[in-house]
Amino acid sequence: MKKLITIITLSVFLTLLSGSTTAFASINITSPKAVLMDAQTGQVLYSKNANAASYPASTTKIMTAILALERGNLEDYVPISRRASYIDGSRIYLLEGEKVTLEQLLYSLMIESANDAAIAIAEYIGGSVEEFAVMMNDKAAQLGAENTNFTNPNGLHDSKHVTTAMDMALIAKHAMTIPKFRELVGTVRYILPETNMQDTRYLYNGNRMIKNTSHNYDGANGIKTGYTPQARSCFIGSAQRDGREYITVIMNEANNFTMWDNTISLLDYAFDNYKQLPVVKEGQIIDKVEFMGSKSEVRIVTEQSFHYNYPKGGAKPEIEDNVVIDGVNPAIPDGERVGYIDYSIDGEVIGKVRLIAVKNSGNNIMASGLFNGKADNPKYGILLFLFILPISVLAFMLVMKNRKRGKPLYIRKKNMFRRK
Repeated sequence: MKKLITIITLSVFLTLLSGSTTAFASINITSPKAVLMDAQTGQVLYSKNANAASYPASTTKIMTAILALERGNLEDYVPISRRASYIDGSRIYLLEGEKVTLEQLLYSLMIESANDAAIAIAEYIGGSVEEFAVMMNDKAAQLGAENTNFTNPNGLHDSKHVTTAMDMALIAKHAMTIPKFRELVGTVRYILPETNMQDTRYLYNGNRMIKNTSHNYDGANGIKTGYTPQARSCFIGSAQRDGREYITVIMNEANNFTMWDNTISLLDYAFDNYKQLPVVKEGQIIDKVEFMGSKSEVRIVTEQSFHYNYPKGGAKPEIEDNVVIDGVNPAIPDGERVGYIDYSIDGEVIGKVRLIAVKNSGNNIMASGLFNGKADNPKYGILLFLFILPISVLAFMLVMKNRKRGKPLYIRKKNMFRRK
């Protein structure tokens, strides 16, 4: 009997030991459609019916905010039309002729999910709701959201107003590259000040993950809820920890609480089960091109960084690169895109990084190897400052010393810094 127990115990131990290095946690998302995406690279870690047609409800407003931020002026007063004032659904009850700024409308749009703010923004940016919808679809196509068709800026139900979970992830990924957008969706409470027609209004974010609720999540920083009877509950989420950021999408969920639980499950799955392998840094020099008869040099550098998520406990993947550079000449402007790098694993492309040109005029210290990266990156400016500061202080001290002695402000001695 003791021998049998020993054998069983040893068997269980070996199984656990084996599992500790090779097992990978599974995930069960009960929502009908879901996506988990790396917010920087777009790598998809989980998907479920991700390309099935879906009604997006108020998550539509992510695209409305993108166009407003990219094309509008936050300080502009936006005309409030009768159409905006009388729209149905969630709203802040704007009045025709009320004076509000674009920035105030954006907070109303993303925090209170105001349909009237969406109409006002569409008319301000596009001239009309219909023209704005054309702009929305053009932008969606530009971002790779090829299965999306928007007909309005707020997500009120229209049988032709459709998207997919994957497309919404791509749209949200782009939105989170806009600093003001991140500020908007990370705001829990906003005070809309008194206007020419109404008293102060208080707006509260419907995102339970950034508030002190049972679904509050460490690192949650966005993005947008949505609901119509036809779309049911939708949520585009985001969370960031230790430099890692992931976007989640839940579409057409029948149970509101399940939507939050599934979102948390997706984020836990990413943070608990994956590691990130750095592949290339932003501003990293890939190649240098010199031109005969000229001191000028063009450096080919990466436009953004790139990493790859792989399972914890698994072997680091072997990532291959394919560099394509074209069109480099002495007259090329700084920042011009000149190629790309395709990264792949076992022949399957996992990502692409754009390459840009950075010129070196010969004596340009910022373009030298001392600062291996973009000249306009703030950290290189700090390095340059720390390099120049002690020299400037020393020169100032020498000048002041010579002034006291009545000597000229310049010194002709060759061995000015010789040791005594």
